[in-house]
Amino acid sequence: MRINRQTLLKIAEDTVAQRSRQERDIVSAFLIGSLLEEDYLLGGTTDIDLVFIHAETAQDEREIVRLTDEVHLDIAHYPQKTFRQTRNLRRHPRLGPAIFSCKILYDPQHFMDFTQASVRGQFDRPDYIIDRARQQAEFARQTWMSFYTNTPKQSDPQEIYRYIKALEHAANAVASLYGAPLTERRFLLAFHDRATAANRLSLYPGILELLGAPNVEKEALQIWLTAWRTCLEALPKEKTPTRISPHRIHYYLRAFEFILDGDQSMAVLYPLMRTWTLAACQLPDEAEPLAAWQKACQYLGWLGAGFTERVEALDAYLDSVEEVLDEWAQAHGV
Repeated sequence: MRINRQTLLKIAEDTVAQRSRQERDIVSAFLIGSLLEEDYLLGGTTDIDLVFIHAETAQDEREIVRLTDEVHLDIAHYPQKTFRQTRNLRRHPRLGPAIFSCKILYDPQHFMDFTQASVRGQFDRPDYIIDRARQQAEFARQTWMSFYTNTPKQSDPQEIYRYIKALEHAANAVASLYGAPLTERRFLLAFHDRATAANRLSLYPGILELLGAPNVEKEALQIWLTAWRTCLEALPKEKTPTRISPHRIHYYLRAFEFILDGDQSMAVLYPLMRTWTLAACQLPDEAEPLAAWQKACQYLGWLGAGFTERVEALDAYLDSVEEVLDEWAQAHGV
């Protein structure tokens, strides 16, 4: 299949038309994500992000539909009640930006037309912007505090995954001041620009250090890609989270290879370790693919005493993030 914007938009429109005929409870459907942006391909791959709003709760919250190795549908399902309070949506750190920029594809009752217009109306008010950013920072701070109130099992994939999520929220707190939250594959590539916009470029090498970039060479990352794929392919179907569905392996892998070939090769660390750790969370302690993940975490300084040091460094990093938010709020009178 030739990948171009027109073809992908046609697939999105055809999918919505087909689903709305088959599922009578669909109230609205809209397109979000990279296809709405100029640079929608990464490593020659992309996904088509669709959201369906149902009159009641849908059977699945999220589904992945394979089209080719290079393209898949990523469909989220929400009940209509989620979208009724537009004031809350303006403050929502993820749904708010998604609704603001979405392309409505199906809306016979004009429910989404009204919702989007209401969200857009005051979306860029400084108090809403800082609220969305501070929610992200609070998520990160709560995770950091939990590492002290509950003694973590320092080699547990669940704990490492929570640490990665804390870094995600910390970066998105700053990113949310200047646009939508960062997407997974481009996370660090885009964060460099957001940190620059905040006049805190030091936040970029800071998050690389928290990820363990100084401890690893590019050659090791290339070797890890093979182990990453082995781990994901070893997951039983019934225990595979939708985010790392088998239909998304090429979507990630080709993006990782593209990033590694560029001048910001360490930017692969976040999406690589986030997805790899999520896969590790599904495996039993004795699973063979887990050994390679543990070795990678050891290199990155995420195990044993190294993990304790990372958590302590996260505290200082969050202080810097909170300073950025406070300065922005003061400058904008909120």
